[in-house]
Amino acid sequence: MTSRVVSIVGPTASGKTGLGIAIAKALEERGERAEIVNADAYQMYRGMDIGTAKATGEEQAAVRHHLIDIIEPDDTMTVARFQQIARDCIRDLQSRGIRPIMVGGSGLYARAAIDDISFPGTDPVVRQRLEEREKVEGAGALFDELKDKDPAAAARMDPRNPRRTIRALEVIEVTGKPYSASLPRYRYVIPTVQIGLDLPREELDRRIGIRTKQMLTGGFVEEVERLRPRLGVTASRALGYQQVIDYLDGLADLNDTYMDIAQKTKRLARKQMGWFGRDPRIHWLQALNPSLVDNALAIIAHADAGEYDPIDAHADEYVQHHLGDID
Repeated sequence: MTSRVVSIVGPTASGKTGLGIAIAKALEERGERAEIVNADAYQMYRGMDIGTAKATGEEQAAVRHHLIDIIEPDDTMTVARFQQIARDCIRDLQSRGIRPIMVGGSGLYARAAIDDISFPGTDPVVRQRLEEREKVEGAGALFDELKDKDPAAAARMDPRNPRRTIRALEVIEVTGKPYSASLPRYRYVIPTVQIGLDLPREELDRRIGIRTKQMLTGGFVEEVERLRPRLGVTASRALGYQQVIDYLDGLADLNDTYMDIAQKTKRLARKQMGWFGRDPRIHWLQALNPSLVDNALAIIAHADAGEYDPIDAHADEYVQHHLGDID
């Protein structure tokens, strides 16, 4: 029987990379091969190392990592593109008897690889026509149309968010199916066990502060300076890069840059916990527990033995909100 994928999730700076490597090494000691599959959206870009807290060369040498440094910074990684790449990678590893350990804080990316989620394509012509209609007729008229065509989707959406309404109507026209049919469900298409890392807010904030300072004094400014001419629109959204660009342009001093990045990273960590906290299938472990690795291995063993029944449930409005913003 093929072993379940292990997916390690949690907020930034919670220790996901370290746990993934520790689990892989522990499994290897028991005679099972395991390798890391990256599910962080920005660690896929070559050269974006320090600002994304990418696994170090030493860490990557200890356990093989996949889906790191696979595209250039001026290229674009979308969640739909990642879904295909990640599933191909998982299938390849499993076909060779290697257990994939997926690690990453990008919630929708982590779910896209393993869950029942589809990402309908876009049609610029349809999108532009709907955007023009919104300007002329107003967001209310388009939302009324959505209520007629897909009441299930409309019931979970904010009528004051025309971008989402336009996206829903676009999907309906392009696919001929209700937009609600594409919304994610908490249902695995690849057997998986998810482990979440939790730790007190004060400790998480402390770690974020330390890591941010280490980044800025450890080459992050030079990294941004080097990559800046090649940073595409998507890659430049990675937290910290625009702040460093502002510093390089003389719009902020280094201390202000540190404070801004640290504050925004703490805010991101809260959002990540909100995202992951809504998934009832995640087994939460305390990151500071000395028995963390042993506890994680026990959860994996129980899941492999079939002593774990994943919950099948509709995704909540938080998930739908973010899926609606994906182009």
